[in-house]
Amino acid sequence: MNRLVHQATRYVGASGIAFGVDVGLLWFQVSGLGVPYLLAAAISFMAGTVVVYWSSIRHIFDYRRMSDWRHEFAVFAGLGLGGLAVNLVAMYALVSGLGLYYLPAKFVAAGFTFTANFLLRRGILFTPGRAGTDSAPRGTGNSR
Repeated sequence: MNRLVHQATRYVGASGIAFGVDVGLLWFQVSGLGVPYLLAAAISFMAGTVVVYWSSIRHIFDYRRMSDWRHEFAVFAGLGLGGLAVNLVAMYALVSGLGLYYLPAKFVAAGFTFTANFLLRRGILFTPGRAGTDSAPRGTGNSR
């Protein structure tokens, strides 16, 4: 349980940084470049995903189940796409349905995705595997 709390705490910090990247890029695209808010939200969400992935493999989780970082990132990003879908639906409902400004809507939408992303990514990618799976502690041969 202590490891879970430690990892969740670090994930909160990394997610906060990634969220800053996400919101900053969202604002710049919409306000500065005139990109439609849903397209900008998708692009900025993926930028935040890269930040959280790097933090996850370097500072948060002790184990990695996959030895090929490209496959691992693909699964990580794939799980994030589920979060992106929830994020976009929430933003659409809040902006188009309730008339909320896009930045506060982004904050509310983020609340819907954080816990699911942490638990899915931890459970699928960053815990010791069962017998016969490719799993090693961070700092061993499969860390990048």
